[in-house]
Amino acid sequence: MTSEGNLLPPTRHPIDWQNPLFYNEEACVSELERIFDICHGCRRCVGLCGSFPTLFDLIDEGPTGELDGVKRGDYWRVVDQCYLCDLCYLSKCPYVPPHTWNVDFPHTMLRAKAIKFNKGEVKASEQFLASTDRHGSFAGIPIVVEAVNAVQKTSAARFVMQAVLGVDKNAWIPDFARKTFRDSFSQSKTKEATNGASTPGKVVIYSTCYINYNEPGIGFDLLSILDHNSIVYELVLNEKCCGMPQLELGDLNSVHQSKEVNLPILAKYAAKGYAILSAVPSCTLMFKQEIPLMYPNDAQVQAVKEAMWDPFEYLMARRRDGLLKTEFPVPLGNVSYQMPCHGRVQKIGRKTEEMLKLIPDTTINTVERCSGHAGTFGVKKATHDQAMKIGRPVFKAMATMKDGSRPDFISSDCPLSGHHIAQGIAECFNEKSPQKVIQDLGNKGAGSPQLAHPLSLVRQAYGLKKRY
Repeated sequence: MTSEGNLLPPTRHPIDWQNPLFYNEEACVSELERIFDICHGCRRCVGLCGSFPTLFDLIDEGPTGELDGVKRGDYWRVVDQCYLCDLCYLSKCPYVPPHTWNVDFPHTMLRAKAIKFNKGEVKASEQFLASTDRHGSFAGIPIVVEAVNAVQKTSAARFVMQAVLGVDKNAWIPDFARKTFRDSFSQSKTKEATNGASTPGKVVIYSTCYINYNEPGIGFDLLSILDHNSIVYELVLNEKCCGMPQLELGDLNSVHQSKEVNLPILAKYAAKGYAILSAVPSCTLMFKQEIPLMYPNDAQVQAVKEAMWDPFEYLMARRRDGLLKTEFPVPLGNVSYQMPCHGRVQKIGRKTEEMLKLIPDTTINTVERCSGHAGTFGVKKATHDQAMKIGRPVFKAMATMKDGSRPDFISSDCPLSGHHIAQGIAECFNEKSPQKVIQDLGNKGAGSPQLAHPLSLVRQAYGLKKRY
């Protein structure tokens, strides 16, 4: 079989971001033109995100009906719609390497974003929204947290945030936790489980900014599951943001700064045989794919890549080794579960779905489609409406089970995606106003169906009490 065929698995070239030619705008625009012309002739990805409809509209509405009728300056409109979900590369495009056409749409968009960032064309407000560690400084200070959480729910504050930070007044935004995950954490007292053929018997948890600052309960549900299965764990105490929010802006120097803090710490755990678990798919993907592609010759980076696990990937591997408890005394009923993009592109299969299907008297309605949230894309005034439009098929698919009944729970491995879906279902199908939806979500998902992370659902199915 020749490399022109599309039956070989996709391969990925390293991101040559430290080469000055990477930031050559003329060369980048020429590559955009080459790839856009291939995409125009194919159009398989038209339903994935806003980039492809934007591109095809520019072509179809141009004077020639071909790419040569599109102004090069309009290419950036396509770039701005890309939020690096990676689905086009790993699920749709037949022309990715090893095909000789060598189409890597998302990493070409990343190159264009990096050029735009280096030219100073990314707003300060966008950079602030991506600064998760800076936002997290509010978390863990009870009086400050209560004040911030209360104020950001008011209409006046949301109008100010929209005007100053570009945060859409109707977009859901997370509360800050009264106490951070790391501050609340205590080491496990359990004995180490018998090691399996392929799964380490000890775990270290990279908590992620979101779990640490916003929803520590998800992290504690993971701890409960590990305790229940007698798996020893530790917590990475000095971690920094994984860098995904900065990557999406093209701020590769900030990604580098995060890597310089995180990798030496994580590499020590990898060298000791720990499995490194991250409960947010985007963070896991950074260490499994993006950072290794940025540093292909860094031995520490590659060691961490091999040690990094999605929680359900790890748990299902333990099951294959006969080391996972599968007695679930509490049924969950109907669960609508969305498999987020950054989970799908890890090439691990449907591990969360596999785990949930082990629970008796539980029906799973799995939706494999982008919710449209995509980090800060879903909350920005410029793109919130677009994010809701992209998510509408997901909202519709998750609002009812296949037999027409209502789900008891809606769930996604990506916490932000879960809240975005909950808002979309409520707005589209319950005819609630956006502000009423935001208020309800602030009250821990009031109404039906209930929003719960898959780790929270498994903890509940095990019959374990909440720890946070």
